[in-house]
Amino acid sequence: MNVAFSAPDAAPAVAWREVAVRYPYADNLAVGPVSLEFRKGERLLILGPSGCGKSTLLGTVTGLVPATIPAEVGGEVATLGEPAASRSPAQWSSSVAQLFQDADQTLCGMTVGDEVAFALENRALAAGEIAVRVERALERVGIPANWRIRRTTSLSGGEKQVVALAAALAQEAELFIADEPTAHLSPQAAARLHAVIGEESRTSLVIDHRLDGLIDMIDRVAIIGRDGLLIAEGPPRDIFRIHGERLALEGIWRPLASDLDRLLHGIGIVLEPPPLTLAEIIAALDRLSPGDRSAAGTVIRHFLSDRIAEPVPPIGEALVTLDRAACAPLFAKPVLHDVTLQIRPGETIALLGHNGAGKSTLGATLAGLLRLRGGTRTGPAGGFAFQRPETQFTEASVRAELQSILGRSSIHVDSLLSAWRLEKVATQHPFELSQGQKRRLALAALTADKRWPFLVLDEPTAGLDAAASDEIASRIAKIASAGRAVIVITHDMDFALKTCSRGIVLHDGSLAADAPLRDILRDHQLLGKAGLYAPELLRLADWMETAPC
Repeated sequence: MNVAFSAPDAAPAVAWREVAVRYPYADNLAVGPVSLEFRKGERLLILGPSGCGKSTLLGTVTGLVPATIPAEVGGEVATLGEPAASRSPAQWSSSVAQLFQDADQTLCGMTVGDEVAFALENRALAAGEIAVRVERALERVGIPANWRIRRTTSLSGGEKQVVALAAALAQEAELFIADEPTAHLSPQAAARLHAVIGEESRTSLVIDHRLDGLIDMIDRVAIIGRDGLLIAEGPPRDIFRIHGERLALEGIWRPLASDLDRLLHGIGIVLEPPPLTLAEIIAALDRLSPGDRSAAGTVIRHFLSDRIAEPVPPIGEALVTLDRAACAPLFAKPVLHDVTLQIRPGETIALLGHNGAGKSTLGATLAGLLRLRGGTRTGPAGGFAFQRPETQFTEASVRAELQSILGRSSIHVDSLLSAWRLEKVATQHPFELSQGQKRRLALAALTADKRWPFLVLDEPTAGLDAAASDEIASRIAKIASAGRAVIVITHDMDFALKTCSRGIVLHDGSLAADAPLRDILRDHQLLGKAGLYAPELLRLADWMETAPC
């Protein structure tokens, strides 16, 4: 198909014209046909359920799809006024910096300093210019000087993502593309990324699910539905107000404020302008009449009760105990010392801390996957969901993966496929799935396995759409109510607040706190020290306690 693009002087940053992508041997299109323009100087956010083709669409911008990732691409893609196919993906690197969903797709296993300099060296920039750019990028993302000589293979998943972000920023490219950039970032690191995206001169194309803190940096939102077609595009306030019901049905993330705005709209309270943050909602509520504020208070109580886990007292004897434990990653030195804690039946525990604090190491130690370097561990092994879901897959199809857990009962397998929206990919190999679909499959298999007295879920919401996040939250509640314990390693403070009643914070190689989660999230000194932020939801809860509703 030949499509006429805009004149060069008015060329958009990216233009898709009736773009449709089909992967080899696939029955259905991965995405499209989609027609969409993304203007220079604009910050565009693409939202949609996992598996709808968002990452595929981004891959067409520099020709990674189909030059590196084989596919049949119909329609036309123009990047910075030129056909995307006119250059190789490598040649686009001087103009387009791309941050991938999986940091390991970017990193080469060198030292941190070399990783950040790598793309610049490939462009044969002067040594002095490279040094300046590397220093600037490291400072912007908060990487300390002593990281420069660390091998990226020794980093945690979140630390790798920070280094990949620094490497992308060091390119100082005209166009910045980020696919799920905050999925493994601590709240503090995510805030740094949001500040970068919010810079006036930056042209940014972003896919992300963690919207609070990001959405007020965004100029325009494009929504792709489960069928891979464009639902709508426009300013964020208009999109979430007009299409909120459709987005909820599609399982697409919305800001918390937009969810609450939709509920208030349902009882006749229309806030103007349409709010994007809970702070805006609170300010608008303060201006309401007493009668409307009382009606709003009833809605808000239900809204909060659905999103804040109630405290649950521990029951029975401890399932697993660590006593003065020294915890270390495989083939590495201890990163945690003198750790003493117990996990009891029915508990839901959020394991929190900055990138590299040792959360995954402690989780794997609790599950019995890592040996202690000191102290003692007592109790049975637990189930563990890895940050990289591919680590868990052993079968040749999605259905077979679940059958390996549930046995040959097709009724139970079909029910699980439906619950996790995997029925359409049941015959595919797990490695062929999108990142969000892989995560859903890994969580579906682990949570359905009744062998484990407790589960450790490492970043379970990374890459998940809203519907899948709600599903895992529901599963966690059911597992805990059945007497098993669940430990959630997460940087998503809203998800932690929704699913967990106890919190454990790691900082500086030790336990900084072990207390009711709500108490931890109100300790601003502790949160600042650990690189965390209180979720905006607690501000609304505090307002409800003092407001005349």
